Amino acid sequence: MNKKVVLLAGLVLAVLVVWQLGWLDALTFDNLKQQQANLMAMRDAQPLMVSVVYLLIYVGVTALSLPGAAIMTLAGGAIFGLGWGLLLVSFASTLGATLAMLVSRFFLRDWVKQRFSHSMKKLDDGVEREGAFYLFALRLVPAFPFFVINLAMGLTRMKIWTFWWVSQVGMLVGTAVYVNAGTQLAQLQSPSDILSIQLLGAFVLLGVFPLLARKALEIYKSRQALRQWKKPAHFDTNLVVIGAGSGGLVSAYIAAAVKAKVVLVEKHQMGGDCLNTGCVPSKALIRSAKLAHEMRHADHYGLKSQQPEVDFAAVMDRIHAVIAEIEPHDSVERFTGLGVDVRQGSAKLISPWEVEITLNTGEMQRVTTRSIILATGAEPFVPDLPGLDKVDYLTSDNLWQLRDLPKRLLVLGGGPIGCELTQAFQRLGSQVTQVERGERLMAREDEDASQLVMQHFRQEGVDLRLQHQALRFEVTGDKKYLIAQKVAGEEVSIEFDRVVIAVGRKPRLRGYGLEELGLLPEEAKTLDTLDTNNYLQTIYPNIFACGDLIGPFQFTHAASHQAWHATVNALFGDFKKFAVDYRFLPWATFTDPEVARVGLNEQEAKEQGIDYEVTTYGIDDLDRAIADGQAYGFVKVLTQQGKDKILGVTLVGPHSGDLIAEFVLAMKHGLGMNKLLGTIHIYPTMTEANKFAAGNWKKAHAPETVLGWLQKFHQWRLK
Repeated sequence: MNKKVVLLAGLVLAVLVVWQLGWLDALTFDNLKQQQANLMAMRDAQPLMVSVVYLLIYVGVTALSLPGAAIMTLAGGAIFGLGWGLLLVSFASTLGATLAMLVSRFFLRDWVKQRFSHSMKKLDDGVEREGAFYLFALRLVPAFPFFVINLAMGLTRMKIWTFWWVSQVGMLVGTAVYVNAGTQLAQLQSPSDILSIQLLGAFVLLGVFPLLARKALEIYKSRQALRQWKKPAHFDTNLVVIGAGSGGLVSAYIAAAVKAKVVLVEKHQMGGDCLNTGCVPSKALIRSAKLAHEMRHADHYGLKSQQPEVDFAAVMDRIHAVIAEIEPHDSVERFTGLGVDVRQGSAKLISPWEVEITLNTGEMQRVTTRSIILATGAEPFVPDLPGLDKVDYLTSDNLWQLRDLPKRLLVLGGGPIGCELTQAFQRLGSQVTQVERGERLMAREDEDASQLVMQHFRQEGVDLRLQHQALRFEVTGDKKYLIAQKVAGEEVSIEFDRVVIAVGRKPRLRGYGLEELGLLPEEAKTLDTLDTNNYLQTIYPNIFACGDLIGPFQFTHAASHQAWHATVNALFGDFKKFAVDYRFLPWATFTDPEVARVGLNEQEAKEQGIDYEVTTYGIDDLDRAIADGQAYGFVKVLTQQGKDKILGVTLVGPHSGDLIAEFVLAMKHGLGMNKLLGTIHIYPTMTEANKFAAGNWKKAHAPETVLGWLQKFHQWRLK
């Protein structure tokens, strides 16, 4: 900071000296006309020296963002002529602009980033994608203040080389106009003579040209992608949706609601993973496990504790009964009644407008469609570990067919799915060993959140094996072992009866004709998702994708959020398209304690260099939590430095998945901690934790000076 202060003081002093010496007064149009003859005589006498001095002055004026750059450009033409003048001005202006950009970056970027972190993140992302393109468009319009562009670009992460060459090329046309005008200085009465209405209009058109060219390029790329395919003369339907999971069902529902003709294709079960193998069965399992846990600890509530007699087959029967009860919400009959043409079978893309459907009955059909939405989902990723095929492994897909509770269960993976299954099976009576190669569970969450979860796991008897890298599986007689390597290199053997593989999920990409259309991502990474743009379009503008197939968040509600954008863009994108926005997407892991989050957490804020404040409230102090015997966890809120704007929230404790909704609403609509504190919350409820967190923020930002004066006022009132 001291270096910045010294340098800033030096720059300010240099500007003041220039101003006091009256040098800025010399950079006027009238003075240039008066001195033109003298300047040209000096050029004739010492051309090299005058050129160098001119270049240095130009660089200095531009670098310090001083007024007079336009006059300097005219002087270049007046003194040196079009050729040499254009060369000098072009390089001097670019060098000066680059220095101005660096000055802005050095002095202002950190300060601006601290105060406008979210806006800067969005700006940086945009600049990274298309910054050079838009800088070029702005540079083509000399009427736009270039010094503003220099300072603004200094606040971004644009590379210096990119800024240099784009500026060099982009400013060339405008520079040539001004330098050429300088060669005709005697005929000019004022600088306004240079930029006539017609010329300004031409520059504006020139600046708009790259934007139009970009749109034309998009159209060209789309046509190139579609060029090899014959477009049908007419279409059977407006939209074909492949996959009837969360994303596909929402897509079909929205399309039918706006009276589009939509075909929904599903080869397995309606409802997808969420209903049949994911969210619904896992939460039903967790509820049974929680009740078993409460029975063991009933004495905490003044009741007699007892060891539950777990009928695991009955637990599984209940899970399937829950699925059956919810199933009508996602059924063929319901969606058919909504106006969706549901076809049960396999779908394969034949062209960007044709889908071949092989019904489960064996009948084959072809459907032509204006747009397609891929919502094929994901499936458990099974690593290629030696011996895994010999141990009859389980995944989140097939474990729901279990009828006997494993005595010793090994869970491989420390993410949300692995953690939820670990605790549930431990509470139902299995001895669970959870193996994770990282230093802690739930690595995407803050360390304090994962530490509290791990503390509860250990208290409940889970054998946590952190920093253990799975190497291979071995079978000796009727005994099964995982051989893992500890961080120090030592190999350990872990015996188990059944193993659950929960190390991630991979998108379903094969068997849908994506290979033939060139839609598959590169094969370098096993877990690569399908590529889409911000509008959820693939390389074909009429083929969209949503859900686990594309990521980056593999949640049911994320798939639904994407499905809205994909459907609206597919049906109405020719008129208006909507970019998908994940800023306020929440999620939760339903362990005990639950971990819920929206926006940034601390580790992400640190990685992104965002300046933030942390406010916490311990749920152990909450009346309702104490009454319920669940006094553990915390609310942690990240806010902008010195402001009440919420950047992110992590909730750890009972009902966190429900409590986070208030923060999601607040962030979505720009409500800060003050508004949250001013909202009435029912007593006694868990939602008061959110209010008390806001109260803690308010205490930390109390106006001490005002309170001091108020104290004196009240003392005076006692007299």
